[in-house]
Amino acid sequence: MSRDLSDQILIGNARERGVARFRRWGLIAVPLLAILFQVYVPRYYESLRYLELPLLVTVYFALMRRSQIAGIFIGAAIGLVQDSLSPQPIGVFGLDKTLVGYFAASVGMRIDVEHVLIRFVLAFSLFIFHQSFYWALARAFLGQRVLFDLQHVAILGLLNALVGIFLYQFLDKLKE
Repeated sequence: MSRDLSDQILIGNARERGVARFRRWGLIAVPLLAILFQVYVPRYYESLRYLELPLLVTVYFALMRRSQIAGIFIGAAIGLVQDSLSPQPIGVFGLDKTLVGYFAASVGMRIDVEHVLIRFVLAFSLFIFHQSFYWALARAFLGQRVLFDLQHVAILGLLNALVGIFLYQFLDKLKE
């Protein structure tokens, strides 16, 4: 029984499924909409500032492309565009999301990421990593005093992972 479960989750099925292909407009429009949501919507709805849609989109596209190089470029592009529209110095989100894209693609190469539970755990884990690395970058390179409350970050991670499940189901429909 455990062999059957490992065959479903591990590398065999991930390679059999291959790399997901997306419509070109989706590869551009979805990250752009996520970034615009992140920049503009919290100005009017303060409670939505906790949603990290650019991160969730980075994780999804990197997971589905199953290529570390593609994950790096996806993360860097989304992060740098987000940097250019935010008050942060350029490069903070770029570097952060580049690493997230790399790690997500690395996982996507090794396991079958079509399962909802695996996507939830990955979205949660990568959100925690994103916030931790952002905190380290802000403190070490920018000298900013950024608070890092692990309990608060974990709750936000659960919220973002839950939103990610629904977002990923929607994005699955954009595959060719």
